[in-house]
Amino acid sequence: MNIVSVVGARPEFVQAASVSRALKSRHHEILVHTGQHYDYLMSQTFFDELGLPRPDYNLEVGSGSHAAQTGQMLLRLEEVMQKERPDLVLVRGDTNSTLAGALAASKLGLRFAHIEAGERSFERSAPEEINRLVADRLADLHLCASHTAIGHLAAEGIHGSVHWTGDVMLDATLANLPLAKERSLVLDRLDLTPGAYTLATVHRASNTDDPRRLHQIVTALNAMTETVVFPVHPRTRAALGDFITAQRSPHLKFVDPVGYLDMLMLEQHARLIATDSGGVQREAYFLGVPCLTLRDETEWTETVEAGWNVLVGANPDRILNEWEAFTPPTERPPIFGDGRAGERIATLLER
Repeated sequence: MNIVSVVGARPEFVQAASVSRALKSRHHEILVHTGQHYDYLMSQTFFDELGLPRPDYNLEVGSGSHAAQTGQMLLRLEEVMQKERPDLVLVRGDTNSTLAGALAASKLGLRFAHIEAGERSFERSAPEEINRLVADRLADLHLCASHTAIGHLAAEGIHGSVHWTGDVMLDATLANLPLAKERSLVLDRLDLTPGAYTLATVHRASNTDDPRRLHQIVTALNAMTETVVFPVHPRTRAALGDFITAQRSPHLKFVDPVGYLDMLMLEQHARLIATDSGGVQREAYFLGVPCLTLRDETEWTETVEAGWNVLVGANPDRILNEWEAFTPPTERPPIFGDGRAGERIATLLER
């Protein structure tokens, strides 16, 4: 079976790796990189570290408004799909690449499967939520990372095409953690002691495009009394402006975005993680690291219900209080599966 597989952003590269390995022996995968994330630290380093094959197509769309970016992706993906005429299109996650892949396939009458289907934050102002809703309404096959997602789809009247697979990001974490331990020198490079620092990431538009929220978050990070490592997303760097050099406290370490293996090491050895990333929330859970989510909602509610994740929004007092007081339970249920999601997805596609 010929499968056009669409990727475009960091989490999608991670998700694609285990699925591509599972598809390799059974199907012909045509990997299409939209170029949504395009510089080396946000894109190519992930292909290098995860052993992803070189994309068959790189659409080089780059940055832009949601409309401009999605429109360019839709135009260029349509050309690829018309040329390749795949048996199936594979999209994943909740990015503009997900939305464009879903729309292009549907308009051309091609069947498509959505990995990570059914996740909901119930926040319609978030562009990621719109992307999820549209992709799931159009998809022919819904591949769910969690049982909660199956419930969300059922509530929307989507039943027969729905399958639980587990989370492909757990596959990637389990497969690459030994390699990260062997190869990553990030702790030495940043002069970090395991368990004696915290990790922060901020990249969502709801935080970076709202100066008040971003200022509140950084004010809280600046008020910490321990080392905070902050890999700065390009969007966040632009929004922070002169603060990076002029106003931060010495304990707040702004660093360039790091590769996947370095990020696994930073996550595993952090005392605590504060993030607005859905992928980082899950990786924190996989690795057993307490997580504060810098949002007012999350699509990964299971991590909150399990007691390992707390929603703190952008309120500095709440962030600081939970930073000091949050202690997760001893139990950590296997809510995202057993690390074999890629194999299950390949089997379902074969059926």
